[in-house]
Amino acid sequence: MSSSRLVTLIPGDGIGPEITDAVTAILKAAGAPFTWDVQLGGVAAMDKYGEPMPQATIDSIRKNGLALKGPLATPIGTGFRSVNVALRAEFGLYANVRPARTLVPGRFENVDIILLRENLEGFYVGLEHYVRVGDDPHGMAIAQGINTKEGARRIIKYAFELAVKQGRKKVTVVHKANILKMLTGIFLETAREVAKDYEGRVAWDDRIVDAAAMLLVQDPTKFDVIVTTNMFGDILSDLIAGLVGGLGLAPGGNIGKDAAIFEAVHGSAPDIAGKGIANPTAMLLAGAMMLDHIGDQATGDRVRNAVLATLKSGVKTGDLGGKATTKEYADAVIAALK
Repeated sequence: MSSSRLVTLIPGDGIGPEITDAVTAILKAAGAPFTWDVQLGGVAAMDKYGEPMPQATIDSIRKNGLALKGPLATPIGTGFRSVNVALRAEFGLYANVRPARTLVPGRFENVDIILLRENLEGFYVGLEHYVRVGDDPHGMAIAQGINTKEGARRIIKYAFELAVKQGRKKVTVVHKANILKMLTGIFLETAREVAKDYEGRVAWDDRIVDAAAMLLVQDPTKFDVIVTTNMFGDILSDLIAGLVGGLGLAPGGNIGKDAAIFEAVHGSAPDIAGKGIANPTAMLLAGAMMLDHIGDQATGDRVRNAVLATLKSGVKTGDLGGKATTKEYADAVIAALK
């Protein structure tokens, strides 16, 4: 790529700044055409600006249309709502793309799955409230989920188009239409309609979510591309990451019409922050996905191949059973670039 692309860079919380430094060094060494516009989010932004997602960060993403993000901490049960969820809503990032591929030897050797998660609907719309029961104002909690045909069609079509583009053979639609007959039934119904447009090009089937989870841990090679609703996708994407070595190897992309945010999907790991031992692979692979997104797959492949060569050579961070520091690992990846 001849021209540089301005990208919003959100280092994140906890280990975020450490892995961000490693990732940007590797991408620079690979010749990635990125210029970074560094902005804050999450707890780091709260500490400096008093809000988890400052307007300056939002304006930067809107202007650049492209962002790379480290992990952002979200308090459990109290405090501000997930910044990740807010960003998806703000920019209409309807497609969450989570590839999982075997990079290190483990129980399964040939996992190569792409999970597509609908990113804006389902139970994650945040329509929930408490109902008083007797003297207890929190005696009952009620949540409402929303799935639309338009939202389902958009993500399901994205899954089939991705399968065609990448030469994938099958799309599996995951649902719970046997119980949530309307909420996820509308997703399955829409999938049947969309699949007709791809007959003869991409095969498809459907699985109930619990059966899909069981089959994934029995034989993940049965799956190629998976597309599912918001909450099921959230759960299954982490399960799939576990099949290939954990969240430290799991990148993610959030794609919308006018913006795309790529991220390390793991947490901020405050227990190891500042120790220089964090694994930057997930964020690095997210950077490779971002290269694909702008049409520079050649550089993206160079990064992925360097990661694979580094891991095969035995240079690994502690979460993968190795002893390399973040910098030692990054240096090894840079040395493996070809």
